[in-house]
Amino acid sequence: MLEASTIAAIQAVKDTPRIVPDCHPISLVGSKVKWSWEGHSLQCTVYVSTHYKTGIEREALTGVSTGLLCALDMVESIEKYENE
Repeated sequence: MLEASTIAAIQAVKDTPRIVPDCHPISLVGSKVKWSWEGHSLQCTVYVSTHYKTGIEREALTGVSTGLLCALDMVESIEKYENE
């Protein structure tokens, strides 16, 4: 689950200019996704780097939200069958 969610997060970082209106494309140097569990909560942290002196918050936030949505989608199908 986390591997697929990591891929989704990285793809979202790269596709941020297509997803977010008026977000300009930025040449990215790299991105890194870290996952951690805090009790029953899953935490996703996305690091994005570039050589430009500009904010890359949108790219990181898009990666986090997409990664967590992918994880939720995969877990929901498992929980659905456990509750039957």
